[in-house]
This record gives sequence, C-alpha cells and structure tokens, in this order.
Amino acid sequence: MYQQHFGLNRPPFKITPDTSLFFEGNKRGAALDALAYAIKSGEGIIKVVGEVGSGKTMLCRMLEVRLSDEIDVVYIANPSLSPDNILHVIAHELQLDVNNEMSKVDVMQRIQAHLLTKHAANRQVVLFVEEAQSMPIDTLEEIRLLSNLETDENKLLQMVLFGQPELDEKLSLPNIRQLKERITHSFYLAPFPPEDTLQYLNFRLRAVGYKGPDIFNKKTANVVKKYSAGLTRRINIIADKALMAAFSEGSHTLTPEHVKTAARDSEFKNPTDSKKIAMIAAAVVLFAAALVAGFYMGKQNLVQPPASPVSQPQPLAPVTEQKATVAPAPVQNVISDLLTNRIEQTRRWLAQADDHHYSIQLFMARTSDADKVEAFLKDVPEMLDLTKIYIYETVINGRAWYSVLYNDFATQDKAIRMLDQLPASLKASDPYLRRISALKKDSARNI
Repeated sequence: MYQQHFGLNRPPFKITPDTSLFFEGNKRGAALDALAYAIKSGEGIIKVVGEVGSGKTMLCRMLEVRLSDEIDVVYIANPSLSPDNILHVIAHELQLDVNNEMSKVDVMQRIQAHLLTKHAANRQVVLFVEEAQSMPIDTLEEIRLLSNLETDENKLLQMVLFGQPELDEKLSLPNIRQLKERITHSFYLAPFPPEDTLQYLNFRLRAVGYKGPDIFNKKTANVVKKYSAGLTRRINIIADKALMAAFSEGSHTLTPEHVKTAARDSEFKNPTDSKKIAMIAAAVVLFAAALVAGFYMGKQNLVQPPASPVSQPQPLAPVTEQKATVAPAPVQNVISDLLTNRIEQTRRWLAQADDHHYSIQLFMARTSDADKVEAFLKDVPEMLDLTKIYIYETVINGRAWYSVLYNDFATQDKAIRMLDQLPASLKASDPYLRRISALKKDSARNI
C-alpha cells in the first residue's frame, strides 16, 4: 500500500525469507561463508543457534542457493518426528523406494547405497534439521547414527542442526553427549546492535528500489532496536508498520512516534517497561503467596476429586503404516467426484506453488483404499478447510499411494503452529512438514 508513496518496487520488509534481500552485516555474510566452507569440508555435524526470528531460516535458504550446484539438500522441518519415523522420512525425501514395512536397518542400508552412488558421482548430500531443539532426544540420536555412514576418507552425509538456544541445553544432557561430541562447528546468530539495525533497514529499502535520502536515521533505528530486541523478524514487522503509519499521514519522513505506534500495534513492549512489570508482578506473587500460606496454616490437605474420563477420538493409522485408518465408509469401486476434484485442485496448486513453502502431510493410503480417503474427505475435522486439503498420487516401491496434505504455508513457523493444533486423531498419524519442492518431485513419480 505504501510502496508507490515511497517509490518502492516491492515490499521491503516481508517476514518470508527472500534471498535477494539477504543482509551480510552483523556477521551474517561471514557466517554464510563459514557455513558453506564447513559443509564442503564434510567433517562432523554443524550447529546453528539463534533466538526465534534471528534469521536462521534465511541463512538456510542462502546456503541452498550458495551450494545448489554442488550439493543436494534434504530438509527435515518437523520437530515432533519419532525415532521410528525419522529414517523413513529421510529416505522419502531422498526419493528412495522404501515402504513402512521395512525395518530401520533395511532403510539405513537403502540410504547408504544412495549416498554411495551420490559420492561416486561427486555429489554431496547435506541434511538440514530445522527446529532441532524440539526434537526428541531419541530422534536426534537416530540422526546421529547417520553420521557413521562414510567411506575410508569422506563422510557420506553432512548435517546442519538449526535450533533455538534450548538446543544447547538439550545437547548438554549426559545421555546425548555422543551427538555433542560430533559437532565440529558451532555458530550463534546474535541480535542486531543499533548500528547494524540502521544499516539493515536502509539496505532493505534500497534493495527494493528506494532512491531518496535515508528514511531511517540513528534515532528511529534505535527505537526499532529497542522494541525488536535486534531480532530481524521483529525488525521487519515494526519497520513495515512504521512505514504504513507515515504513509497514512501522507508523510515521507519517519519519526520515533511512528515506530512506537508500530511496536504497540505489534504488541512488542519496551524491554525496560517489561522489566518493571516483571518486578511488580513478582512482588504481587510473593505477597499473594504469603496471604495464601497464612490462610491455609494448620489446614488439612484437600483431596482432589478424580478427573472425569475424557473420551479420545479414534486416531488415523500412523504415517509409518501402509494404510490409514479412518472412519468406516461404504466400499466404492469408483472414485468419487469429491476425491477427483481434490486431486485436480492439487495438480493446479502444485503447478504454481512456491518451492520454498511448506505443507503438512497428514497421512498416506494406497490407491486401492480410495474409499478410506473419501471417508476422510466427507468427515474432515471442523478446524480444517476442505478446500486446502490436497491429494496427489505417487509410486513407492512399485505400489501406488495417495498422499494427503494440508494447506500451503509461506513459513515454517506457520506450518509448525498448525501442526501443533491438529486434533489428536490426526496427530496419531504422525503428520510432518514437507517442502513444496519435494512434493513436486514426489508427485512426478505417479503412475
């Protein structure tokens, strides 16, 4: 809306990572170069840690661009994968013909054979594990075992773990020390200081066509830094809304008040105010605790009434099973119009979908079990939008399958939030995130 007002060719502060707007300041460019070198060296496991919104996903995308001619990238974006599923998911992302009846040993052998073939062709494979701090320890241990795949001179699979600071806490646990000892390179994405915040803001504006005098100055950039805590995602959100505030007043000059208005609208609080609030809250809690303790002095322990049983919805079969168990429906020999329509809509969607977006794979079912997929479509959980359920056919180990997906997410965070909100009946199917680029390759294998 404000683009024409400021003479911009496109939005400068989208929160979706745009590699054409990569800012090399605050050591981001140096981190990218070091990561690329570490990956090419092929030694050990690499760890990248940063707060939420610090730019980990942008760095991940930049690595893909930098290394695309030499290295094949595999993404694991679902932090809730169980250790029983992780190898099958990795094999699936590598486009290997494995099925869920195979043991983990058999799947590992398929992965190793594939990596050896890549190595013979002078191709390197790197596994990017996003949101690694949320992965179960047993799942991380399964991933570590992949680092044992090697030739006499080279590792067959390079790994990069992207995570929040909680990842370091998890790696400090004694029962996962073997993984920590395999980490040869560690990177920390620090928040932007005020001077880099100023350079970042004006860099993004000029990268999308702005040609006038700098819109942000030291004063406004300092306010942005204060409310954003130096995190790029927050910086983008505040800057976007601040420009909108200036535009709504017909002004080409940005003021600290515009930035404060944007921060309040985004519910980003001044850290100084937050500390004061926290101190007051702590005092209130202590005072309340003292009152409660005095009131119950000498009282007997109260017995809590037993919780009433809660009925659980019947789950779909896990994604690691060959068939998805859904509500029973009459067997049909002809595919219904509803299923046909979703398959056709999926073809159109995949043809124009952004390769870097994400979708959630809910479950898979054989094409011979089309009636079960149709039963799911006729009784979709209320929280899901039927028009955003996508289905395509693929072939795995010579067998035809339906892959049932949900929605198109511009960012990994949005996809994970939706994944966490799925009802228990769908979570029982072990749904996980898929990159659109991988789905396009997968669907190309249909009959």
